[in-house]
Order: sequence, then structure tokens, then C-alpha cells
Amino acid sequence: MEFVGTFWALVPPIVAIVLALITKETFSSLFVGIFVGALLLALQSGDVLNVINYMILGEFGEGEDAAGLGFITAISDPWNAGIFVFLVMLGIMVALVNAAGGSVAFGRWAAKHIKSRVGAQIATFCLGVLIFIDDYFNCLTVGAVMRPVTDAERVSRAKLSYIIDATAAPICMIAPISSWAAAVSSTADGLGDVSGIQLFISAIPFNFYSLLTIVFVIALCIMGFDYGPMAKAEFEAYKNGNLGSLGNEEVVEKKNASLLDLILPIVVLIVCCVIGMLYVGGFWDPESGVTGDISAAFGNTDASVGLPWGSVIALLITFFYLLIRRVVSFKEATDCFVAGFKAMVPAMLILTFALTLKLATSALGADVFVHDSLEGAAEGLYMMLPAIIFLVALGLAFATGTSWGTFGILIPIVVAVFDPTSVLLTIGISACLAGAVCGDHISPISDTTVMASAGANVNHIEHVSTQIPYALTVAAISFVCFIIAGFMQNAIICLIIGVVLVVGTLLVLRKTIGKKVTA
Repeated sequence: MEFVGTFWALVPPIVAIVLALITKETFSSLFVGIFVGALLLALQSGDVLNVINYMILGEFGEGEDAAGLGFITAISDPWNAGIFVFLVMLGIMVALVNAAGGSVAFGRWAAKHIKSRVGAQIATFCLGVLIFIDDYFNCLTVGAVMRPVTDAERVSRAKLSYIIDATAAPICMIAPISSWAAAVSSTADGLGDVSGIQLFISAIPFNFYSLLTIVFVIALCIMGFDYGPMAKAEFEAYKNGNLGSLGNEEVVEKKNASLLDLILPIVVLIVCCVIGMLYVGGFWDPESGVTGDISAAFGNTDASVGLPWGSVIALLITFFYLLIRRVVSFKEATDCFVAGFKAMVPAMLILTFALTLKLATSALGADVFVHDSLEGAAEGLYMMLPAIIFLVALGLAFATGTSWGTFGILIPIVVAVFDPTSVLLTIGISACLAGAVCGDHISPISDTTVMASAGANVNHIEHVSTQIPYALTVAAISFVCFIIAGFMQNAIICLIIGVVLVVGTLLVLRKTIGKKVTA
């Protein structure tokens, strides 16, 4: 029986996702999904006993088509290793700031200036928008900074993690200077007459999911109601004080701690990471061909090198700054290295499992199956194609847990399908990117989703189950907008229609199934 390049390629991630949503347990669900993927590959190769080899370390296929598989391959991949280092550095920095009392100092300041649940949620949203360089950086930084603020206003960790997630990938996907813009532009370069970064920028006005998510979050916070599983989480937080935290958060209050002990490390981290990404992208290298060009440098950078580069320097600066300030002793500061690493272990383990599952899905030829399905849908549905592409990208990103992998698969197909001089090419690229972000946003095996739950320190499956109704609401409206855009091809009119639909939908939901938790 043939498994590669068929619907069977999507079975392993679907099994993992369904099990995770049913059992509320992430690790075993991902492990079962990996096992199913390895079993299908073993059956395809004709050697069932090869299952364990495919799960640990092995190659499937021959020659140029050979694909590395297993946990060891996922961990040893240079890109993944760089992201792991970045996570550890961020964990240590968070531990240092907490040990110095910076988070508590910020909480005291916020208590004086943020007087409502709405204010706490809007402040979280604004910080998420400001940190648009990278989604991992966004998730962990916003979570660490805003937890004391939202906790003080009894905002559930589930709601916090949703706002974090909604301002991570969706914002990065409409920011011309970000690791996501770099990934898209590098994928699209050489596929047409327009450069990758130009294609990315031209697609921003039609990226309805990202843009309408911004509208949705702001409107939801201002209206002050929730629906679905989130309503229950918010009720428990506001009425009973049950925020949904995983615990293990040591609150340290020191009299000599100041607001600067939190702000300075964050600013230094942002500056160093930006410089790191520019440096790796060749901004200051005369031989790179992109000297002095910020957009080109970001398009040429490697986030898995630039982010660790910047975070290591920021960590050293923070370490010595806090020692000089005498808000932590040398032993307290060095203990934070272990504490920070331990705090990131669950997220790193989930990420390892998710990455391994992606390798199996890729080896099974998910891209071939999607390519064939999309080509079949293209016949006779040309104007509807952006909406179809949106759904295909959403489904693929949800099943595989990777938006980067999704647009890496679909962008070449989209460029080949549309006339390069047609506005529909831009709309098609936008639909591909929007669907990839949406699928990534709601997938339990997405690394960004993992980072959002880690940043909010909330149960991962609770984060997924509470945000899915919100993300799907925006996805449904975005789908309608892409149908309209296929015929109208005007971004402004489509966006106006989308905004009206978002606000109107929320008003209807508030009157019918919405639940307020504030007086």
C-alpha cells in the first residue's frame, strides 16, 4: 500500500492533535503521532522492524530524496539547536529579572497606572505589537513582563496566552522587518519578476487573518466579554481567583529593586537581537551585497543564529548590570542559570516532539499531496482560488504545526498558478501566508503555540482549546474576505467589509452566548 504523497501523510499529526484535544496531555499525544508516522514509513519501506530506527535516528528514501528522521535529527539540526539556545538564554534572563525583583517592581508600577482588566489586556496587546521582530522572542518576553499585571487584574492565564499568541505570528507576518518576512522573502526570491521582500510587502494589505486578528483582539477586550471555553477560564479567574497558572513562579520582592531592573534588560535584549539579526544578515559586511540595507539584511539573516547571538550578549549585560546594582548576589545570579534552564525544559521537550513529528510528516510527502490537491482545485475555480488556498494553507499548517513549512510548500505553487502580472498573485500569496498563520495559531503541535503557553505559564492544551473558537471566528471572516477579494481585488474595500463583519459578529455573540465577568 502506498503511504507517501497521499492523505496518509497527514494522519500522524491528525492523530497527535485529536489525542491531545481528547486527553489534554501533550507529550504522550505527540509521541503516539511520531510512532504512527514512523510505522507508516516502516510499512512503506517494507521493514516494520525499522519503526524504532525511524523514531530515533534514520533516513527514509535514497539519494537526493533521502530525509533525516527521528529525535536526534530534530535536536541536532542547526536551526533547531539555535532556537533551543535562544530559549535557554531567555529563560535565564527571566529568572535573573525575577530574582532581582524587577517583575514585582513593574507590577507595583502597573498597579498605579493600569486600573482595569481591559487596561491590562490592551497593555499586553500593545507590548506584543511592539515586539514584532520574532514570534519566539515575542511570546516569552511579553509573557514574562505582563504576567504580574494581568494576574493583579485577575485575567486568566488562558486569556493572557491567547493575546500573546495573537500578537506573535500574526504581527510578525505583517512586519516587513522580522524573521518571518525574511523567511517569506527567501522562499519567494527567484520565483518571479518581483523580489521576495517586495512580494511580501505587497501582500500585507490582503493578509486578512493577521489584520482582522488585531481588530478582533482590541474589540473583544473593549467589549469585555468572552465565549466558549475562554468564558469559563475568565469566570474562574475573576470570581474565584483561579488564574490557571502552572505554578513554580517564585515572586521575589526587594526594596531596592526598581522599574529599570525590568525595562533595561528588555530594551537591551531587543536592541541586541535586532543588531544580531542585522549582523548575521550582512548589514555591516562589505562582501554581503546588502551593506546598509535593513530590509535586505533581514531578508538575508538567519534567526537561529542572530537571536542566540543577541540574547547571549544581552544576558551578559544584564548579569553584570544587576550585580553592579547589588539587587542580586553573585550566587543568586548564577543560580538563575540553572533555574532558567529548568523553566524552559517543558517547552523544549514539546518543541522537540513537535519537530520530530514534522520530519515524519515531511518524509511522508505531505507537500506532494497538498500540491496535487491544490492543482485539482484550480480548474474552473480561478477567482475562488485565494479562498481555497487559504483553507489549504490553514489545514496544512494545523496538521503539521509549521507555518514556515506551509508557505515554503505553497508559495512556489501559488506563483506557478497565477499570472505574474495579475493582482490575484498578490492575493494568492496573502491567502497562503494568512492560512499558514491561522493554522499555526490553532495547532497544538505548533512551536509558536508552545511558546505562547510557556510565556503565560499555562497548561498547553488549555491554551489551545480556549483560543481555537476565537481563531476560527477570525478565520471564517477571513475566508469570506478572500472570496470577495478574488472578484473585487481591492484591499481597502475588503478590509472595511472584514472589520464590519468582525465587530458585527462580536456584537451578536455578546448578545447570544457571550459572558461578561466584570460588573
